[in-house]
Amino acid sequence: MSSTVLLLIDPQNDFCDLPPSAQGMPALPVAGADADMQRVAALIRRRQASLDDIVVTLDSHHRVDVAHPSFWQAGDGAAAQAVAPFTPITAAQVRAGAFAPRDAAALPRVLAYLDELEAQGRYTLMVWPVHCEIGTWGHNVHSAVRVAYNAWEEARVCQVRKVVKGTNPWTEHYSAMQAEVPDANDPDTQLNRALIAHLDSFDTILIAGEASSHCVKATTEHLADHLPSGRLSKLVLLTDGMSAVTGFEAQAQAFIAGMVAHGARTALCADV
Repeated sequence: MSSTVLLLIDPQNDFCDLPPSAQGMPALPVAGADADMQRVAALIRRRQASLDDIVVTLDSHHRVDVAHPSFWQAGDGAAAQAVAPFTPITAAQVRAGAFAPRDAAALPRVLAYLDELEAQGRYTLMVWPVHCEIGTWGHNVHSAVRVAYNAWEEARVCQVRKVVKGTNPWTEHYSAMQAEVPDANDPDTQLNRALIAHLDSFDTILIAGEASSHCVKATTEHLADHLPSGRLSKLVLLTDGMSAVTGFEAQAQAFIAGMVAHGARTALCADV
């Protein structure tokens, strides 16, 4: 009998284009994400009896983090200024003094991190708005998704598997499978082989979440690279269950096209 798991990547309030409310305002809203999550919630309700497992990843950060403005300053000394969100920072700029960690003692570790990050060629460090801060409304799961998977849990008498990523403030952690630069002293940043093996135990892996240009992309790429079975045909990207960060649409399109070229499939939530 065929088995199916839903891998839902970072379906959190801070990534959803929700209206401001008394509870909070999304810190890093992705255009279209609220509608994406409504469609995913509908899929969970409709497929309640035939979804064998649900894995939800949770972007989880401290306020002071290498990818947050609170970590950085522009220049140094009395003339130092705050660094605005959506500022890319390179190792060369830090060495030139254009940017510096606010904690001067962090400089050697930061430079080592930036050198390794850039050597991989996947990303340049991006300073994002403070987002998915642990304990905040923005860290919480989109309410429609949570209600849907709570009903699934009660009907199936089981638990949604929740995977936390991003708690190490010294490395970016787009992928739920491993940090961009794993920390040898922190197992949570290293390749999560147990999670990959668990996902590979299913015949079909439905993939949705936010954002298709970043965390969905990085997670799926790492999953595909390390899938023990090598059967990328079991990966199904729910293209109307994910959206790209504005300005990064081309990266999302290239990611989906690349996955399909290697054997993954695409589908709409309503057609699963």
